Formats: sequence, C-alpha cells, structure tokens
Amino acid sequence: MKQLQDAYIVAATRTPIGKSGRGVFRNMRPDDLLIAAIRGALKQVPTLDPKAIEDAIVGCAMPEGEQGLNVARIGALLAGLPNSVGGVTVNRFCASGLTAIQMAADRIRVGEAEVMIAGGVESMSMVPMSGNKPSFNPAVFLRDENVGIAYGMGMTAERVAQQWKVTREAQDEFALQSHLKALKAIAAGEFYDEITPVEVTDRSPNLMNGEVTSRIRTASVDEGPRADTTIEALAKLRPVFAAKGSVTAGNSSQTSDGAGCLILASAQALKTFNLQPLARFVSFASRGVPPEIMGIGPIEAVPAALRYAGLQQKDLDWIELNEAFAAQALAVLGTLHLDPARVNPLGGAIALGHPLGATGAIRAATVVHALRRHNLKYGMVTMCVGTGQGAAGIFERM
Repeated sequence: MKQLQDAYIVAATRTPIGKSGRGVFRNMRPDDLLIAAIRGALKQVPTLDPKAIEDAIVGCAMPEGEQGLNVARIGALLAGLPNSVGGVTVNRFCASGLTAIQMAADRIRVGEAEVMIAGGVESMSMVPMSGNKPSFNPAVFLRDENVGIAYGMGMTAERVAQQWKVTREAQDEFALQSHLKALKAIAAGEFYDEITPVEVTDRSPNLMNGEVTSRIRTASVDEGPRADTTIEALAKLRPVFAAKGSVTAGNSSQTSDGAGCLILASAQALKTFNLQPLARFVSFASRGVPPEIMGIGPIEAVPAALRYAGLQQKDLDWIELNEAFAAQALAVLGTLHLDPARVNPLGGAIALGHPLGATGAIRAATVVHALRRHNLKYGMVTMCVGTGQGAAGIFERM
C-alpha cells in the first residue's frame, strides 16, 4: 500500500475584501478577482514551472452568473496558465474555499499530483447570497424536520443565540472588538504579506462629448473595518431577522467581494523547483449539524480535525473562526472553551467581511502568514456552513 506524502503550501495570497454593492469591487467580475489572486500567488513562486500545475480547485458558494461556467477553469486560463492545467469549481457554501484546499492537498497526499492550485472566489455584488434563482425542493416544506434547510442564516443565528443564551450585549461587544482588532492589524501592516493589490478601472460616460473617462486605482486594503464603530452605535441597530431578536447588521458578517489563492506542492516538487514551504497542510474535517442551528458547526468539526492531526486544542496557536454572526462565534467559543486571545487576533468577518466561498481560502492565507510572522507552529481555519455543516482545517508552519 502506497504511503501518504505531505502537502505543503508554497504560496498564499488574497485580494483585499470589498464591500458588496457599494465597494471597490462592485463592478469587477469575480473571475477577474480570481485571476488577480492566481497571478499574485504565482508571483510568490517565480521558480515554479506553471506547466507542473496539474489542476486548479476553486470554491464558490453561488457558482452561477458571472462566477458560473466553471469559474476555476476560466480563471486559470485567463490568468495565463497553460492549457494543460485543469479546473474544477466546488461548493460547500461558506467552507468552499477551505474544501478546495483540502481537495488539492489530498490529491498530493495520495500521490496523484505534485503541484496544485486551490482557492475561492465570491462576488456578492454580482451574485446575491441565495443566487439568482433559488428553488427549494418541495420536500423541504412538507416535513418539519426538513424545514430548517430553508431557514435564512440570520434566523439560524437567532436560534443559536436563544439556545446558547448569547445576549445582545455580548454580541455587540464581540462585534466592536472585531473592528478594533482589524483596524489595529491594518495600521500595523499585519495583512501586507498576504494581500495582492488589485487594479480597478472606473469608467464614466461624458454626455457632453460622448467619450468615456477611465480612472485606474489600486485596492490594497480591506474596506470593511470601521473606525467609527462604537458600542453605543451598535446598540441602536434594530434586529433584522426577528422582531424581538438580537442579531443585527452590526453583529453579523458583512456581505463582500474577494478571492484567495494558495499553491500546494509535494516534497518532490519542493526539490525540483527549489520552493520554500510556508506551511504543511495537516488535517481537515467536516461534520453535519441540524440546519436550523447551522452556526454551531465548528463544535463538531474542530475536535474531528484535531483528532485526525493527532493534536490537542491547546496545541493551536492561532485560530481563524469565521464570524458569520457574533451569536454563533460566541456559542462556539464557549462550548469548545477556546482561548479568546488565540481566536481572530486580527479581527474577523464582522469587520473584515465574508465573501462566502472565498473566505476559507482568504482566512487560510491569513493563518499561513500569521504563523510565520509571529513564529507560531499550528493554526486552524474553521467555520459554520449553511444547511448545517461545520468545517475545520489545520496548518503547521514550516
């Protein structure tokens, strides 16, 4: 029986995260965001022969419209990769990007590939959260045990807040800290190594002379964090999912646009192309939970990923827990007894944004670079997933 080999991350980058609808990437196609991320990752490994890349696996939560038609393959080709590089788009909703990394790593670990691209992309400006034509199977509504599948994520957060007794005050304080940590991280240049700046072209017609004026600007900073966020301002926001609820726009993740890309390689590829490993992919786990409380998914996935890795929770130095909602993040923190100092040290999705299928790849880039920058050993990315799932992936600094 063939022995499994290790898969190493040799490049990890992401675009800045833009606000959906009104942000810097509102008119930028998601496949163009993916192209920028792929090219940014390739720049990190100039000695790698692109012909050695065997496949590109890209996560996308709503793979339709401008991010449909197998955006992975299209993005790879338009990024300038050879025709020999394949492409497949995968969907595990919010964990799509992380699942893409797991799938790419597994191809290498079983010896079926030497170099792989993994990533994620999502434009919530161009493709809405539920897609352009959501259509549930009628069976979802015919039996009570299935109806949770159709719950909006905000309603699932309300259910988690009630069941885990997470107060509105605690949610707002968590949201405030997310912004404060993110602003501090940006000021300190914490995201510099992981972000690939993206050129954005703004075009406007001149009705007087019939010409179109173009202006090029460079996006290099996440748009979400707000310096004017205060606990008083958060407290004034009304619940948006339940009349007497506690989940507001302020203590929920921001809808966003962005992309991330990692390049993974085998030990042999490291030698062949003189590549420096940034991290080793250690383990991955996904688990299902009741759809109506989907936010608790990491409670099941994290212990499984640790078990596969042969690690204990105390071994984790850095944890990127996706903040879909403050309510679910606090429920996970409390139930797993995670060390708050190790969770989202640079802020999370409430401040930085959550471009659904891209977030797993984006946060993986954050972990990989943070472990090296702070001389830490083990990091994890974990998140809840719509329709009731959790996912967790563990990385080791090399």
